[in-house]
Amino acid sequence: MEQPQPTPGSLTWRLSSHPITLLTFLGFRVSSLLVYLFGLLFTDNLVMIFIITILLLAADFYYLKNIAGRRLVGLRWWNEVDPSTGDSHWVFESSEPGTKVINPTDSRFFWIAIYVQPVFWILLALVAVLTFKFIWLPLVAIALVLTITNTLAFSRCDKFSQASNLAGSAFSGGNLAGSIATNMVGRFFSR
Repeated sequence: MEQPQPTPGSLTWRLSSHPITLLTFLGFRVSSLLVYLFGLLFTDNLVMIFIITILLLAADFYYLKNIAGRRLVGLRWWNEVDPSTGDSHWVFESSEPGTKVINPTDSRFFWIAIYVQPVFWILLALVAVLTFKFIWLPLVAIALVLTITNTLAFSRCDKFSQASNLAGSAFSGGNLAGSIATNMVGRFFSR
């Protein structure tokens, strides 16, 4: 008897266009939580748990920002500082429409993981406060800053991408008009 094939967009890594990227992304996302939650079962050294969790969070932040976001959903962001004024602003980049087909499974895994992890860290912050384990609050605060920064940046990057694609397609009759519209919308969202 044949197994039914999963539908596109199902949450099964076997349908991913980039399974190694997806599994590495999910591995970093889960590992920092697991070390934080279960580290005390294996060692009494709070400092070691703190350091390992911070390193996993930093690796997750870097991998998500620079690799997983680009490969799984075609989005990237970074922060630039204007050397003359010292002002910083976020810059968003998305793949050109039509050049990259976003796999629905990759997209679903990406967006679920990116929104769920900050919720877990908020819950862990509440647990730390309610159980009077204030020693863990700096670690949870760092985790929240890193995960929420990526969540907000990719959300804004996705909005930028959708607005740029809409503006570009509205003026697709002329290449120059589409380029101008895309750049105008891009500058609006880059601040």
